[in-house]
Amino acid sequence: MLMEFTEVEPDGGCGCPGCGARSLARLHAARTPAAGPAARGARRAAVLIAAVGTVLGGATSAIAVVPRAAAADTPAPTPTSPQGEVAGPYGGEGEQPRALLRATTREEILARAQVWVDRKVPYSMSRYWSDGYRQDCSGFISMAWGLGSSQTTWTLPNFADRIAKDDLQPGDALIYNDSANPQGGSHAVLFGGWTDSSHTRYTAYEQTSPNTIKRSTPYAYWSHSGSYLPYRYRGVAAAADGEAFPGSVWFGIGQTNQYVKRLGEMLVQRGAGRFYTEGADATWSEADRRATQAFQQAQGWTGTEADGVPGKDTWALLVAGRGRDVPPQAPQPVPPPVPTVPGVPGVPGVPGVPTVPTVPPVPRVPGAPAPAFPGTDAFGPGRVNATVQLLGEQLVRKGFGGFYTVGPSPEWTEGDRRNVEAFQLAQGWTGTEADGYPGPHTWRLLFG
Repeated sequence: MLMEFTEVEPDGGCGCPGCGARSLARLHAARTPAAGPAARGARRAAVLIAAVGTVLGGATSAIAVVPRAAAADTPAPTPTSPQGEVAGPYGGEGEQPRALLRATTREEILARAQVWVDRKVPYSMSRYWSDGYRQDCSGFISMAWGLGSSQTTWTLPNFADRIAKDDLQPGDALIYNDSANPQGGSHAVLFGGWTDSSHTRYTAYEQTSPNTIKRSTPYAYWSHSGSYLPYRYRGVAAAADGEAFPGSVWFGIGQTNQYVKRLGEMLVQRGAGRFYTEGADATWSEADRRATQAFQQAQGWTGTEADGVPGKDTWALLVAGRGRDVPPQAPQPVPPPVPTVPGVPGVPGVPGVPTVPTVPPVPRVPGAPAPAFPGTDAFGPGRVNATVQLLGEQLVRKGFGGFYTVGPSPEWTEGDRRNVEAFQLAQGWTGTEADGYPGPHTWRLLFG
C-alpha cells in the first residue's frame, strides 16, 4: 500500500504517542534561516519517522537515546549537548536585538561562568536555571556573556566578531556548527585562557552532560577540532580591551611608556614589589626585568619562557589576576658589620654606619696594556665571575661607584649596571649607548 505523508501541525493539546514523538522531533530541529536543504530534509525525515511510529504503534522507538557525557577528566569524542531554540528569560519568547548589547568585562564573564561550575548546573536543553538561562551549551554562553536571552550556536555569532586563534583571550568562545545535525551535533565552549605557552591546550568552561564543568582541553576541542571557530562578544567593555597585550617592542632597555608603568603596577600587586626601590614608573629598568622574571618563574616557566620580558601569556595572567603570585623572599642571613676604614668617615647624620671604602689605585707598569675586553656575555643578570669584580673596582677608582651599597663583587648587580650607565652618560652618550652594559668602547675608556 502506497502511503503519502504531509507535514501537518498537530493540535498542541493532543496527547497521543504519534503527536508526542512528532513534537520531540520538532524540538530537536534547528530554527535558523540559514538552514540548508540537508537540515530541512533531516527535519522532514524526523517528522516522517514519528508518523510511521504512530502507524506501527511504536512511536518511542523513533527517538534515539542521547548518551551521557564522559567524565570531566575523560576525553569526550563528541559533545553530548543538543540545544534548544532561541528563547527569552525562563523560556519566554523573544530575541534580544543586536543593537542592545550589554557591556561587560572579561572578569565578569568568567565570574558568571564559574558560578555555574561551582553549582554544577545540570545539563538540559529544555529546562532553565534560576538566572533565567537555558541549561545547554549555548544557553551557558549566553549567560556568561550576559545577553539577556538564550541563543543557539547558530545565533551566538550575531553578537560577536570572528577572531584569530592567537587573539583569543579569557571570555571569548569557540563555536562549532554542524549543518548535518544543527542542534544535536553543534557545540560551544567558553575560553578561559591558555594552559601552556605553545597554545595547544586551554581551560574550557563548558555546559555538557551531566553538568557544567571546567577542564583542560586540547585546542580547539576533543573532536571536530578544525571546525571550531573563535569569537569575541562585541559587548566586552573597551576598558578591558585596552588591557590587551601591546607587544614586546614596548618593553626592554631604553623604553619609556605607559605599558612599562602598567606592567610594574601589576607586578607589585602580585608580590614583586621588593624588586622596586622607588616604585614602578614608566621607564624600563632592571627591576622590571627581575620582577617579570620572578612572576614567570612562579608559574613554573624556565629558559626563554622566563627571560624577564613580558609576552602575551605573562600579560594575560597579570591582567586577569590569574596564575601564581611571586613568592615572598626567603629570609637572608644578616651580614656581619662592615668595619670602618681608618680616616674614612661614616654617613653624615648616621653615627656608626660606615661608608663603602674606596679602592686604592693600583700602580700600572709603564707601557703595560689594558686588560682585554672579555666580551658582552661576561656581564648581565646572573653572571658571576672575576671580570665583573674587576669592572666594579675600576668604576670605583674612576669615581663612579656611588650605586654600590656593599662594594664591588663577582656577582653582577643593578649597582654595576647603574654605575656603568653613569660612566657612559658622563661621556655624553645617550640612548642605547648608555644602557649600563659595558662594550668594547666603554671598556677601553675605563681601563685606558
